[in-house]
Amino acid sequence: MSARAIWLFGFTVFAFLILVALAGLTAAAQTRGQETIPFEHRLATAALARTRANVRYDSSYRSIAYPLGDVPADRGVCTDVIIRSFRTVGIDLQQLVHEDMARDFKAYPQIWGLQRPDSNIDHRRVPNLQVFFTRHGQSLAVSHNPESYAPGDLVTWEVPPHLPHIGIVADQRSPDAARPLIVHNIGAGPQIEDRLFDFPITGHYRYSGPANL
Repeated sequence: MSARAIWLFGFTVFAFLILVALAGLTAAAQTRGQETIPFEHRLATAALARTRANVRYDSSYRSIAYPLGDVPADRGVCTDVIIRSFRTVGIDLQQLVHEDMARDFKAYPQIWGLQRPDSNIDHRRVPNLQVFFTRHGQSLAVSHNPESYAPGDLVTWEVPPHLPHIGIVADQRSPDAARPLIVHNIGAGPQIEDRLFDFPITGHYRYSGPANL
C-alpha cells in the first residue's frame, strides 16, 4: 500500500470517528433538551398530537396485548386519549393500573361484576383511572377557577346520561384567554375544545409517573 493510500485510509477513519462523535453529541443534546421540558408540558404536547389522529369512537371490549396493548389505532374512547398520551411520554397506564389492581383489587370500583383484574379493559375505565390517579398521583380540589387547572392535569366529568368522562388540560387557552382548553374524545374523535366547565367536574388529578419522569 502506498503512502498516499495509507494517508487516505487514515483520514477516512478519522473523519468517520469525528462524525460518530458529533452524532453522539447531537443525540445527547436532544435528550438534555427533552429533560428540560417539564413533564406536564410534554404530556400536554402529546395530548395535542392526539387531535391529529383520525379515531372513531368505539367502546367495544377487545382482547389486547399486555403490556403496551392497544385497541386499533383508528378506534378509541375518552380514556384512550389519556392512555396514548401517557405512552408517548413513556408511561404505560395499562401495566401500572393492572399491577395496582392485582395488589389491591378491592380498592377499585366493584361495579362490573369482575372477580379479578382484566388487563384488556381495566385501564380504559374512567372510575379505575380516578382511583389510580388518587392512589399514585395527586387528587386536587375541584374548582370553578380556571387558573386551578394546569397543562397536563387530568379532569373527569359526568356527562349525559350520567356517564363518566375524562380529558387532559391543554397548554392552549380559549379565544378569550379565560380558560384552558381540553383535549378529549366525547364522541367525535380526539378534539381540543373549550369545554372545561361544560359538565359537572367529578375529579381533578395530576400524575407524572412512578418515577416522576
